[in-house]
Amino acid sequence: MSLFITFEGVEGSGKTTQIQRLKKYLTRKRIPCRVTREPGGPPISEKIRKILLDPDHREMLPLSELFLYEASRAQHIHEVIKPLLKKGTIVLCDRFNDATLAYQGYGRKIDRGLIRRLNRLSSQGIKPDLTFLLDCPSDLGLKRALQRNRMSKNEKEGRFEREKIQFHHRVRKGYLAIAKKEPHRVKVINTRTGEKKVFEKIREIVDEQIGFKESRVPGFKWKS
Repeated sequence: MSLFITFEGVEGSGKTTQIQRLKKYLTRKRIPCRVTREPGGPPISEKIRKILLDPDHREMLPLSELFLYEASRAQHIHEVIKPLLKKGTIVLCDRFNDATLAYQGYGRKIDRGLIRRLNRLSSQGIKPDLTFLLDCPSDLGLKRALQRNRMSKNEKEGRFEREKIQFHHRVRKGYLAIAKKEPHRVKVINTRTGEKKVFEKIREIVDEQIGFKESRVPGFKWKS
């Protein structure tokens, strides 16, 4: 039994906070889970992350950016995600294929058909069972992200926060388009309801998903 759950959203939408809350919730229920992220995960992918998010790399071409994301994902799938799913672990991933389509497709305006093909190739047949799209206005999310970077002194990962607001508007529009096309997988949650209510909704949906998965496996029971 395995479950692949991804979290998506514009900068500052609260993904990291909600992933950690869900991890604690599942751990208390003694359900095996692991948190990972994109770009990132294994050492090679983490090195690619540094290149991608470094604000000094202003001259990076959109196509170069796309290929680096796909390369990072291929390694991530091979070293981390696929082995964990094979072991029956619930994988909680901060961004995945949808982010590439939203940021590089809608944001950078790279051909979305090309991105979908590359996504299929790099993800090696792995697809999320469930995706949470934490939705908030782009300007609000960007303001939160910039404040977060200043407080954590994480300016070395602020390349996307330096993009113009129009870019972030396009990214949000892209995410909502993805959700509209795949409502069975992508669950849109309004983050303006507050951190606590957002998590309550996430927990409710995950409990339903776990119950559904459990019901399809004779004799299988989650530890509670």
